[in-house]
Amino acid sequence: MVSYTPTEEVDFVVIGSGAAGGIMAKELSVAGFSVVVLEQGGPGCYGHEQDYNKDELLGMYPAPADRLMSDLKLQPNTYRKHAGEKAGPGSSRYGCVLGGGTVTYGASSWRHLPYEFNEATHVGTIAGTGMADWPIGYDELEPYYTKAEWELGVSGLRVDSPFFAPMSKPYPVKPLPEKASGALLKIAAAKLGLTVVPNVAAILSEPYQGRSACVSCGMCSGFGCQVKARSSTAVTMIPIAEQTGRCEIRPHSYVHEIKVGANGRVTGAIYFDAAKREVFQKAKAVVLSANGLETPRLLLLSKSAHFPDGLANSSGLVGKYLMSGNFSNANGLFEHPLNEYKGIVSGAAIMDYVPTDPKRGFYGGGRMTGRGQEEPIQYGVQGPHLAPKWGAEYKKALREQANRKLTIASFITQLPLETNCVDLDPDVRDAWGLAAMRLTSTSHPDDVKCMEFFRQRSLEILDAAGATTVWAEPVSDARGGAHSRGTCRMGNDPRKSVVDKFHRAHDVPNLFVVDGSSFVTGGRNHPTMTIEALAFRAADHLIKATKSGNV
Repeated sequence: MVSYTPTEEVDFVVIGSGAAGGIMAKELSVAGFSVVVLEQGGPGCYGHEQDYNKDELLGMYPAPADRLMSDLKLQPNTYRKHAGEKAGPGSSRYGCVLGGGTVTYGASSWRHLPYEFNEATHVGTIAGTGMADWPIGYDELEPYYTKAEWELGVSGLRVDSPFFAPMSKPYPVKPLPEKASGALLKIAAAKLGLTVVPNVAAILSEPYQGRSACVSCGMCSGFGCQVKARSSTAVTMIPIAEQTGRCEIRPHSYVHEIKVGANGRVTGAIYFDAAKREVFQKAKAVVLSANGLETPRLLLLSKSAHFPDGLANSSGLVGKYLMSGNFSNANGLFEHPLNEYKGIVSGAAIMDYVPTDPKRGFYGGGRMTGRGQEEPIQYGVQGPHLAPKWGAEYKKALREQANRKLTIASFITQLPLETNCVDLDPDVRDAWGLAAMRLTSTSHPDDVKCMEFFRQRSLEILDAAGATTVWAEPVSDARGGAHSRGTCRMGNDPRKSVVDKFHRAHDVPNLFVVDGSSFVTGGRNHPTMTIEALAFRAADHLIKATKSGNV
């Protein structure tokens, strides 16, 4: 494996190795450029996936060697509903390992639909929001969706439906097997006139490109895959990048500043290594792919004489328009065992409520998925429905309910509001002494109405599916998390956006921001496939621009 010295100026430093960073590293190194990837997490079980643990308790309280997610003790964040409120402890966590969130996520891999790129034109700008059209359209991104699906390995079924994005090529791998949740959703859909399709997932249903199919272990979302069936960048992109002999992966590299030279161009990145020693890696250009929360935080931390308000922030919009994605869940108990603990976490999906419908009287839509997978400790701690928290009756309810519960999880739009943001907390520091991120977020009234709409529809569907008992908690706002996006939005106008349509920072010609932070609108809340398609597109442009001397 290649190893560069920090004083050696490489072509690109890529910050982050997840959905976008892993793709950028692979594409740039294959194209002949020298690349250093700085990943704040560890290597995990990279190359030895069989060593991933399936210990639920260890997953909840991990030792450093087993940690796959960010640690709130080391990397705290805070949350408040509005700017006039004192922020309290936050709960946002994300993948913190080589491969980022793609190592542990549920792997739903839906494309954005064509109209999701220009909803401002179709539904209006909506008072009090930052609703705007993207500077690119679906047709421009479609070839890159296809590239991502085939290079990573995505299981699914192409469907000819207005609720499904048009595809120039089918998915490379057939859909994953239908679970009880899918069969029950079909029963309800037949009664209610709804559309059910298999989940689209970056998890293999059959062997592909030398990797194994899913073995239905039942410990899926939140855990590393021991057979390489989950199509993470750690098993699909990073190995190819390293095999070029031009890409070095540096885990445990906690970047705290992107350095700027006297000419206002970036010169590399400063990070703390595993021993908390400060290191500066020189580079001709920087690709920032740290995720929708850490990317704006790092830009705001990277203040300089050229950028006193944070790097690439002349618009004042770095960190603004945070969209974490809203959710609405409803639950039902069924007469017979469902065995939903087997297989992947998310089963079939109901698509009919994806579009915005003016008849509803509010903006918004979403995708409804059936899921029943809960780990034993998780289920035991939260407790069975309407049962005591301890004792014989608690145990009896656990036995009766644990394998008969089905949840409908709805992934819903969230409008972009300038007041919803990521900034630096003035009072809280991380383990490296840096300002922690502070999240400020309150949903638009239309978002709240949309969540309640899905809550009610979910109860109806569970009832139609034959549930003996149904219930749902009141709707609540998102508080950040793995789906966070929109905090460095792309656009043609430097006054109203942070990066251009090719992810180049308006203020800094050799800085590229490539991850979910560039989203203009949030879509229906499964961002990963769009992040990956955008990364392939950004890399394509960046390679051409660099070779022509335009970086």
